[in-house]
Amino acid sequence: MIEKSSFWNSIKTIKKSYVLYGSILIGFTLWMLLLDTHSWNIHSELNEEIEKLELEKEALTKVIEKDRNTIKQLGNEDSLERFAREQYGHKKKNETIFIIEPIDTLPKN
Repeated sequence: MIEKSSFWNSIKTIKKSYVLYGSILIGFTLWMLLLDTHSWNIHSELNEEIEKLELEKEALTKVIEKDRNTIKQLGNEDSLERFAREQYGHKKKNETIFIIEPIDTLPKN
């Protein structure tokens, strides 16, 4: 009889230790996933922000490359004059400019 009670006591202590270590492990896991400053939620938000910034970087890189090409083309005085006329409507003295727009761009009355 004595041996059975010591056997059950050892099983109870083993169960207590498993419950204790299991609850510590679950608590630690929940803490790391949800509550910590390095949690999964914060990492996912930061990853989304990184993706947005990378897309913005790609778009801005394309704009910069386009501007570089425009600057290269404007090195010549004739192309500079053409750019000023097309983009800003500049004209020479005693010159009349007529802007002809396609029918699709005119406002409908």
